[in-house]
Amino acid sequence: MSRIGRQPIPIPAGVTIAIEPELVTVNGPKGELSERVNREIGVERAPRRDGGDGEEVLVTRPTDRGEHRALHGLTRTLVANMIQGVTDGFEKRLEIQGVGYRAQLRGRDLELALGYSHAVPVKAPDGIEFEVPQPTRIVVRGASKQQVGEVAAFIRKQRKPEPYKGKGIRYEGEYVARKVGKRA
Repeated sequence: MSRIGRQPIPIPAGVTIAIEPELVTVNGPKGELSERVNREIGVERAPRRDGGDGEEVLVTRPTDRGEHRALHGLTRTLVANMIQGVTDGFEKRLEIQGVGYRAQLRGRDLELALGYSHAVPVKAPDGIEFEVPQPTRIVVRGASKQQVGEVAAFIRKQRKPEPYKGKGIRYEGEYVARKVGKRA
């Protein structure tokens, strides 16, 4: 049995969940998220097993076949991430290294100076907000873990960290393997 799939997901106060045959919709203080679920995987509400107040979500699978086992853990994680997203939200932090490289906000959007002859604009999709606490730091926030990760990866892709001087955009705490340059 999947260790992750069989864990119940507690529903915090202020979060409502609508479960349809192939769709799970979660509504909370930070927005609304929905995810398609495989028809064979069961998602249902139940009273909390530990005797506490409220309800929890249980994810079940019909058989122990390989594809059902894989979908079991995946579905449970997707629903748990939706619940966490509408209550706390997700964020990714990026740092910019390089002389003259910087970021600034233009309304809701982001404008990056990355050593090109032009500034690189990054539009904020719906549900995503940017914060620039320093010119060399970017924080991407949103309710959807997938969307936050995709936007952060897109920003990083504008100027990946290079191995010789380490210049570029990297995730906070990311290790960039450095290479030795030419020897005279």
